[in-house]
Amino acid sequence: MRLNDALVTSFIYMDKEYEIDLAFDNVLDVFDVTEDKALRDYEKAEICLSLLINEDIKGLFAIELWNYVYENFIEFKGKQVIEVDLNGNPMPRQEDDEEQQNYSDLSQDAGYIYASFKQAYNIDLFEEQGKMHWHTFKSLLHGLPSDTIMQRVIGIRAWKPQKGEPAEYKKEMEKLQRFYALEEVE
Repeated sequence: MRLNDALVTSFIYMDKEYEIDLAFDNVLDVFDVTEDKALRDYEKAEICLSLLINEDIKGLFAIELWNYVYENFIEFKGKQVIEVDLNGNPMPRQEDDEEQQNYSDLSQDAGYIYASFKQAYNIDLFEEQGKMHWHTFKSLLHGLPSDTIMQRVIGIRAWKPQKGEPAEYKKEMEKLQRFYALEEVE
């Protein structure tokens, strides 16, 4: 995302221009489709495209076009941030081959996300349905201040016991982790 670029409302693929509706709620509907185990991959691609570009595209071309749309307009690729300690020294990083823990889920955390947008930005996400662009939503979500409920929940989920922490604190944090734990999704 660049601030001097317009938000994406259309794109050209294989010499054809497509209008695309990247309202955040529309993209969330697309995520619901991609997680539907009853659908085959080509069906998911066709349905996702019908939601986003409102055209009936079928077959192998639908899969190719869906992959292009997902990789270029929906997927969020953040840069690897190098964390530093108080002295400015780089902190040890997890190895790239280790599984990264995900501490949030757009569906399961919908209430926390809603409350956090209202608290931090005074934005009612229900009023923004059909209006707020996916890229705007992602930027605001990733920029939520640390005092919002969503960021506090993420902090609880990510907490790891440290030497020197009182046993009572550890017990309370473990209780909070159980309370705020994400449900396992097959």
